Order: sequence, then C-alpha cells, then structure tokens
Amino acid sequence: MAPTSDHLENQPDEHVGDHAGRSEVPAVAEGFRSGFVAFLGRPNVGKSSLVNQLCGQKISIVSDKPQTTRHRIMGVINRPGVQLIFVDTPGLHKAVTALGERVNATALDSSQDVDVQCLVLDATKPFGGGDRWVAERLDMSKAVVIVNKTDIATRDEIMVMLAAAGALEAEAYFPVSARTGEGTQALVEYLSSRLPEGPMYFPLEEFSDLPEERWVAELVREQLLEVTRDELPYSIATEVVEWEGSRIRVDILVERDSQKGMVIGKGGLILKQVGERARAQLPRGTHLELRVKVDKNWQHRADRVTRLGY
Repeated sequence: MAPTSDHLENQPDEHVGDHAGRSEVPAVAEGFRSGFVAFLGRPNVGKSSLVNQLCGQKISIVSDKPQTTRHRIMGVINRPGVQLIFVDTPGLHKAVTALGERVNATALDSSQDVDVQCLVLDATKPFGGGDRWVAERLDMSKAVVIVNKTDIATRDEIMVMLAAAGALEAEAYFPVSARTGEGTQALVEYLSSRLPEGPMYFPLEEFSDLPEERWVAELVREQLLEVTRDELPYSIATEVVEWEGSRIRVDILVERDSQKGMVIGKGGLILKQVGERARAQLPRGTHLELRVKVDKNWQHRADRVTRLGY
C-alpha cells in the first residue's frame, strides 16, 4: 500500500542524517557507499516527479499545481554496493501564511547535513530571481544542477537555461526528464560516486520514510488537486483520523463553508470522483471514507499547521 512499514505511527520528521534505531538493516561489505541527496528548487520544477522516476515507484504525490509538496519525503534506491536516499523537499517560495513559512523552513532544513545538494531547474521557464534565491542558500561549488523537463523544452530553451545556470559555477550539470527518465541514469551514477562509505540506513524492503497514514492522506490530497478548482488547493489539508483493518477515514479540511461545497460538488460528484481515484491506488477491498470539515483559516494558524504535521 504505502512506502513504509511504520503502520499508523505519527512520527515527526527526523534529522535527515539520523536513522539510529532503524531495525534489521543488513550488514554491508567494506567499501559500501550510502548517503542523502537533497533536491531543492522553486515550486513546480518537478522535484517530486524526479524522485518518483529515480525510485521507480510513487513516493511523492505530484500535480501541476505549485506547492504540492508540503513535507520532506525520502525515497530510497539500492544498487550493488550503494544505497541512495533522495530527499524531496517543498518548493521554496515567498511565504504569506504560517503554512508557507513552515514549508520553506522544512525545505531549507532538509538541505543541511546531506551528502549532495541538488538545485532543480525548470528548462521551460527563464532562470529568474527565485532560482537565484535558492542557489544562494546552497554551497554551489559542491552542488549539482539538474535541468528538468527536457522532454517538453526546446533545444534552445535547454541551452539558454544551462548557460544561465553556468554562472552558478556548480560542480556538475545534468539535463534530464523526470517524466521519461532521459538523462537520469547518468545522474544516478554520478550521485552514487559522490557518496561516502557508510551503512545501509534503510532495510532493503523499505523504499521511503513516509508513514502509511500520511501517504494515504497525501494520496487523497493529490486527487483533490486534480479535480478541484485552481484557487482551492492551497486551502485544503487532509489527515487520516481512523484506520481499522481495511477501513480508513480521511478528513478533508477547508478554511471556509463555501469551500466545503466546492470539494463535495453537486450531488457529491467531486467527492465521489476523488474517492474512486484514490481507491484505485489502494489495496483491493479498502473501504475509504472521506469527510469534509471546515477548519477556519487553518493555514494561517501556526498551532494548527503544527497539529497537521507540517
């Protein structure tokens, strides 16, 4: 179902390099390499899609809406002699709410104490002030620049972006497509070479640090982002409030009464569509119950943002 074995445990985000206490990790041979690679950048540059592509399965939810990712999420891949832990971070942006401030802090904190920092750029967009702002917070002399979306960018757009990013004097540059996987093999090989010798932080059967209940809540939010209006996603939060056997209840939180009707839809059509799309990605026989509640101005209230796990 979800990318973790930590069923129904609300675990706070750990320091990215601190995995003491993880059990049953196999012993590794001398010369084994392992480490953490953080992806940072503006919203909607494709960081989550890139993590999913590299891991070969869905780790983070994706959407064409900016600021989809709100948590720091790790995806793990194992190769002979190497374990890479990719750290997917929220997009860095100009925060205007308590949620936005928390999301930015999560991204910046996640860039610390990792083995490789990667600045992800969107090849279809001009290199701008937001990209420079992120770059200024990284040690670019040791960082890797990833120019994403090469599958939809023109050759000229890719070359312009690479030329602009060249001024950052990064250690390496990789044009890739998170959608098709083009260029990602070379990227993984390079990142593997950058990792130090170290332990296996995750058992072989684990491919993320995301608890199951959060993964399900995020899955519901992903479907909401796909079917609701553009102005609504930022006001939506989701949380699993009950999980018993195959029955899961998820609360969908909105900030105003008017938004409740928008999420439910005429005759409950939108909520029904969201439930069907989410169930299709859950184990057969899962009973998923969705309930919409008003939590007034939740994203502007720091205490509520904390309670929701951000």
